[in-house]
Amino acid sequence: MSSNPTSTATWTNWAGNQSARPQRVVTPGSTEELSEAIRRAAADGLTVKAVGSAHSFTSIAATDGVLVRPDRMTGVRAIDIENGTVTVEAGLPLERLNQLLEHAGLALTNMGDIMVQTVAGATSTGTHGTGRASGSLAAQLRAVELVLADGTVTTCSAEENPELFAGARLGLGALGVVSALTFAVEPAFLLHAHEAPMAFGEVLDRFDEFAEENEHFEFYWFPHTEGCTVKRNNRSKGPARPLGQFRRWFDDEFVSNTVWEGACRVGRAFPKAVPGIARIASKAWSERQYTDVSYKVFTSPRRVRFTETEWAIPRRQLPEVLRELKRLVDAADWKISFPVEVRVAPADDLWLSTANGRETAYVACHLFRGTTDPGYFTAVERLMTAHQGRPHWGKLHTRDAEYLATVYPHFSDFVALRDRIDPERRFANDYLRRVLGQ
Repeated sequence: MSSNPTSTATWTNWAGNQSARPQRVVTPGSTEELSEAIRRAAADGLTVKAVGSAHSFTSIAATDGVLVRPDRMTGVRAIDIENGTVTVEAGLPLERLNQLLEHAGLALTNMGDIMVQTVAGATSTGTHGTGRASGSLAAQLRAVELVLADGTVTTCSAEENPELFAGARLGLGALGVVSALTFAVEPAFLLHAHEAPMAFGEVLDRFDEFAEENEHFEFYWFPHTEGCTVKRNNRSKGPARPLGQFRRWFDDEFVSNTVWEGACRVGRAFPKAVPGIARIASKAWSERQYTDVSYKVFTSPRRVRFTETEWAIPRRQLPEVLRELKRLVDAADWKISFPVEVRVAPADDLWLSTANGRETAYVACHLFRGTTDPGYFTAVERLMTAHQGRPHWGKLHTRDAEYLATVYPHFSDFVALRDRIDPERRFANDYLRRVLGQ
């Protein structure tokens, strides 16, 4: 096992808004080495946190104890085509998982909009896409292998340790360190993508129609404008008609990343220019349709760095909430360069899932990295909590255990499980103390 017990290097997340200075960094190459690292940490009285690709905006992975990097735990343990499952180690990036599944003629049912995260990091924080009937990555898990506070390795599923499974599928790193995951998969499929501009009022008037008639529906609203971009993805029998190489590069790399980065930099330096930039941006994404392998439609490159807050609210309340958000933006002196993203999800049964027990709409708000928050995120949080909002665990918010216990039906069940599994709080940090309590 590679480790640096005297390391003073500072860990920083992708957005650059969180950092930590662990006493020790370890990069185990197996579950056995991970188990030994946790036993050593316990003997030394140190806490333990695992970090994936550092795409969380909260300090959920920060520690001053032992930082576990699963970079060497990327193996594929089993692909079971007959039973529709794949078992992989915790550090495998989603991009590589998608590629190996494609090679095997398989696919995940749903994805988020990027695939740079590790499988354990994505599931543990509740990474989700958008779907009428298909839920988050964690909702697609069939089994979890976990290393507990004393170094014991345990496996849980709906049949084996079901209570642990109810918490560990989306466990925030509070119960142990995930070493391997088993996902449900299905035969590979194509998605037909239809992306088009649409007016804000029309999108909200037709929100229920779009959410119910499309397998995957989302939209972006550009603050300071009436413009939206609507995305509808549905399964297709083919043939595949992917975007041409130049069109994909121009739209998804040049416009969405290179040009957008420049526009955001201008807006950060000259805030008064933001509304004009927003009006141009809302018209820059023209209508397009294409059909491609599912994960290539679900995901796209995101190279412009930002900070983000995202909230899950009851789906039926979305039009009202977004109209109120627009009124807030129109009335304030904020200059918001990033679009607001709206997605949907079905109800699920994961204890700490933002979609637990209710059909859900997600509202994600962003600020370009380095931009001082003018009160935007605070106002968004106030609005969302007035509608029983649940914050994404990996995105910025100020909620604590007292509030979260009121919006999660199984919050007390998770806390009781944590008390039993990790009574000494080997996997605690400041963030978990705030959101789960001591």
